[in-house]
Amino acid sequence: MIRSLLLACIVLFGAASAHAQSVVVTQGEATLKRVPDRAWLTMATETRDPQAPEARRLSAEGMTALQAAVKGAGLSDDAIRTTGYSLVPDMEWKNGRGIVRGYLVRNQIEVRIDDLDKLSAVIDAVNASKSTTVSVTGPRFGLKDATSVQAEALRMAVASAVERARAMASGAGRMIGQVVRIEESNLAQPMPPQPVMMRMSAESATPTPIEPGEIEVHAVVTVTSELR
Repeated sequence: MIRSLLLACIVLFGAASAHAQSVVVTQGEATLKRVPDRAWLTMATETRDPQAPEARRLSAEGMTALQAAVKGAGLSDDAIRTTGYSLVPDMEWKNGRGIVRGYLVRNQIEVRIDDLDKLSAVIDAVNASKSTTVSVTGPRFGLKDATSVQAEALRMAVASAVERARAMASGAGRMIGQVVRIEESNLAQPMPPQPVMMRMSAESATPTPIEPGEIEVHAVVTVTSELR
């Protein structure tokens, strides 16, 4: 009796193992191209002065003027947010000894542009005083409804993986059953643009040309399906 039960367990275990191995694993990809409808710019002011209080004051004046110019180009208050502030000594090294020459203040903001027709005007609004250097990084383009586009790309990627599974199963004279596992692959993010330093004392007469082009939304999934 015990021997019969043991034999039955072995047979069932063998059947379960064989069933667990009857799968096909495929990868699917999808890429959607869309015209961007949103952009971000990173702007920063840098000021130097021998005295820390004066450096802070000049920095506050420069950033206040910069934000006013950006808002004057048609952006709302909620389109601007501070992303960094630093006050550090400006050091000079001689014979291994550090000498404080003054202080450097850097104030950085991120600007969101929801109407790309205003992008050139926002860039051209940047102006700096003699004591302030302004840096502009970007633009970085995006989509307002990125979630829907990403979901569509994922659906297409899964459909592609399932179709590949059907083709592979057909080649082996088999069929696929239910999908038992779906995994999304993490994609590497593109490198951010490098800052372009600009020092401006007057408004440019020629609008800055900007071509948004298209952005790609890419999805990669791995699908595991039953093989029958």
